[in-house]
Amino acid sequence: MHEYSIVQSLFDQIRDTARARGAVAVHRVTIQIGEIAGVEVELLRTAYELFRERTICEHAPLEVEAVAVRWTCPDGHGDVTRGHALVCAVCARPARLAAGDEIVLKQLELEVP
Repeated sequence: MHEYSIVQSLFDQIRDTARARGAVAVHRVTIQIGEIAGVEVELLRTAYELFRERTICEHAPLEVEAVAVRWTCPDGHGDVTRGHALVCAVCARPARLAAGDEIVLKQLELEVP
């Protein structure tokens, strides 16, 4: 279950950000998880709930935003239509992954005195 290691890294990043800004509490955590990031969102939520006890995030709910997979032409001819072959319809070059594999700490709502 790599979700626990993801949450541990998330908490390290939150701690560093909160400390750098002099925050005394975190009131909300928002993350983005790509459709093909290989993360089981419910396991991640469970891990977050376990980790946040007695931390600066103790009262901070976790919001998860899903990011859809998006493939695009490497030469800038636009996106490849979902469900089609992963090649550009204009130049036939193999598409590159533009979104959908990320795990990003998007936003923290901090309490700063």
